[in-house]
Amino acid sequence: MDHSRLIGKDTTLCISLAARPSNIGTRFHNYLYNELDLDFLYKAFTTTDLAAAIGGVKALGIRGCSVSMPFKEECIQYLDVMHPSASAIASVNTIVNEDGELHAYNTDYQAVVNLLQENAVDTGLSYAVAGSGGMAKAVVAALHDSGFTNGTVIARNAAAGRALAEQYGASWAQSLTTPAQLLVNATPIGMEGGPESTARPFTENAIDAAEVVFDVVAKPSNTPLVLAALQRSKVVITGAEVIALQAAEQFDLYTGVRPTPDQISRASAYSRQA
Repeated sequence: MDHSRLIGKDTTLCISLAARPSNIGTRFHNYLYNELDLDFLYKAFTTTDLAAAIGGVKALGIRGCSVSMPFKEECIQYLDVMHPSASAIASVNTIVNEDGELHAYNTDYQAVVNLLQENAVDTGLSYAVAGSGGMAKAVVAALHDSGFTNGTVIARNAAAGRALAEQYGASWAQSLTTPAQLLVNATPIGMEGGPESTARPFTENAIDAAEVVFDVVAKPSNTPLVLAALQRSKVVITGAEVIALQAAEQFDLYTGVRPTPDQISRASAYSRQA
C-alpha cells in the first residue's frame, strides 16, 4: 500500500470514539482515503470525558466521528440534529459535522438489514438477541423492519430489555430458555480485551438448536460464539462483516464518495490484518 500521501493543514480529520479502540476502522478508512486520493485522515480515540470529546469534534472542525460502545446513547445529548436512522432507535454510531452543526446517524442498522438480505436469512425464523444497548437497538429494529416477527430480547437489565422488546413486538427474558433459530449477540461478550473475551452469550445447547448465528463483535472476527457456530456448520454472520458495511456508509457520509463493493472488500480485508 502506498503511504506517500502527505498530511497538511488542510487535511480533513475524522475520528472514532470507543471504550476499547481498535485499528479496524482506522485502517479501513485510511486505506480508502489513500486509494481514492482524498485529503482525509482517520484516527481512533477513547475518552473518559464524552462531553468534552464531542465538544472537540465541533470546536476543531472534525468532519466525522464514529461512535462505539458504550457511547452510542450517551452522546445524543450533545448532538444537534438526529436523522431518522438514529432517532428511530435512540442510538448513534455516526456523527457528521456540517459547519459546526452535529448530525447523528446510525449506519449499524442498515448494515444489519443488508447482511440479513445478503445471507437470505428466512424472516420466518424465531430469533433471540442478546443485549439491550445501542447496538441491540439497531439489531432488533433491523430484524423487525426486515419482517421478523417471532423474537426474544435477552437482557440482564430488565427495564431496558423489556422496553426494547415491547417497542418491536418481541418478548423479553433474562436468559434464553426456549430454542431460537437465529441467535444474535449484540453485547461486548467475546470482544478482545474485554472482561468476557473468552465467554459466549449463548449456551452450547442454544447454538446446537440454531440455524443461523450472528455476532456483531468485530474483534476478533472469530469470537468464541462464531467458532462454536462454525464447528457446528451453522450459517454464520460476523461482526467483521457488520463493521465493513457500516464503515462504508460512514465513509460516504464523511466524504461524499461511495466506494465500490470491490474497494469495500479490499479495505475490509486490509483492516483485519494483524
